[in-house]
This record gives sequence, structure tokens and C-alpha cells, in this order.
Amino acid sequence: MAEIRRTLRGSATLLMGKNTLMKKCIRAYSEKTGDSKWDGLVDLLVLNVGVLFVEGSLPDIRKEVLANTVPAAAKAGAIANRPVTIPAGNTGMDPSQTSFFQALNIPTKITKGSVEIIKDIELLKVGDKVESSAVALLNKLDIKPFEYSLMPLTVLDNGSVYDAAVLDITDDDLVASFKAGVNNVAAVSLATGIPTVASVPHSIINAYKNVLAIAIATEYSFPLADKVKDMIANPGAYAAAAAPAAGAAAPAAAAAAPEPESEEEEMMMDLF
Repeated sequence: MAEIRRTLRGSATLLMGKNTLMKKCIRAYSEKTGDSKWDGLVDLLVLNVGVLFVEGSLPDIRKEVLANTVPAAAKAGAIANRPVTIPAGNTGMDPSQTSFFQALNIPTKITKGSVEIIKDIELLKVGDKVESSAVALLNKLDIKPFEYSLMPLTVLDNGSVYDAAVLDITDDDLVASFKAGVNNVAAVSLATGIPTVASVPHSIINAYKNVLAIAIATEYSFPLADKVKDMIANPGAYAAAAAPAAGAAAPAAAAAAPEPESEEEEMMMDLF
């Protein structure tokens, strides 16, 4: 706790106290000032919790809090908050301990005068109750599988209450979600024939491809179709123009760039 307070100094303040007293203070403040945005905190003050007042970025403060953890040994009756696996390998214990491992159904062998675990053993899963036998095994192997830390649970922001897991959402996640929504709207619009801002570009491109296909299959033509027909009729000429000249000098490669193609030509080249 002292290390967390030191790390957050200047950007956040951690307060711990009796839940009943904190609830009374919040209610008294709301009645006196008429500011009810803190009322949502009253129902959250249950069990061993504290209040962290944050001035900076919530995601950054959350990372700072979670970065401060202390290894903890397993205790009988506790609930595992993370999976625990006993790794295969030499335990450094003398052969007289073999019966202990046999009682726990852990396969072992004697290697160079010490007990060796043959394969990885999944001892605990998340949510399992820690048994005394598991505690004894972990203590013998000097394994501290758990951690103590301050866990951000809930965020109260201007009267809105939401789970702290929301802070894991990044801008990239929001952009990806928005893109997926736009894609769904475009798909529904195209399937139902109802034009929307999301579907109109697709409709225009699809119509252009249909007209171009008709022009290639018939005598009908238009400027963009003429270029495509010429590419089909003389593929070698375009392949030679695209290929770099063999043995060209470096300064020649740095010659002035060609004039940009028209917008219609760029669209046509993107399609094919």
C-alpha cells in the first residue's frame, strides 16, 4: 500500500476507511450540497475496499496500480484467482519424499539422488478452493503461486458507474467496432436495395464493373473501357512498360516521377 501511494503521488490519492463512516460522509455531503453524483459510490462500499481519487488518465493510473504486486503463498481454504501448474523437473528433494508425491498421484522418478517430477501437473484452476494437500506441496517446492495487489473494480465518473474492465478498451478497439458496424449497414443496404451513405460507394463501383464488363464483351465502349480493351489486346506492351529496364543506372531510377493519372484511371486500376 505504501508503494502504491508513493507511485501515485501527485496524480491520485488512495483513501481507506470504515465503510459505514465513508457512507455516512457521502450521504451528509449530498444532503448538504445537493450534489448527488457521489451517491453511486455508497452501494459499492462493501467488504475491504477503498476509494482512489484520480486526476490523470484512468487507464494509466490503473496500470500503475496493477504493476504493484506482492507474491503470496497459498493458504488452505482460499480461492485460487489464477491457475497453478507444478512444472516438470528436479525438485531437489531427497528420495524419502517419494511417498508424499505418490499420495498426491504425482508421477515422479529418482534422478541423481533426488525426486524429479515427470510431467507438468495442473494443481489448481481459477475458482478452485485451495486444499491443505496443495498448500503442503507448494510449500515443499517453495512456490508462491498467488499475488496480493490492489484491484480496481469499479469506476465512478461524474455520476456514471461502470466496470473497470472498460478501461482496457483502446481507440483501436473503438475504430474496429465502428468499422464492423459500417460494414454491417452496407451489407444490409445492398441486400435490401435501400441506399445509404455506407452502401452508395459499393453500388457505384458494382455498377461501374457491370458497365465495363458489358463494354468488354460487346462493341460498346467509353474512354476508360478503351484503355482496358487495349490492355487485353496488347498485354505485352503494358508488361514491358511496367518492368524496370535491365541494368539501369541508379540516377536514372531517380528520374522525375510521371504525371499523376486522373482520378478515373486510378479507380479503374484499383479495380483490376
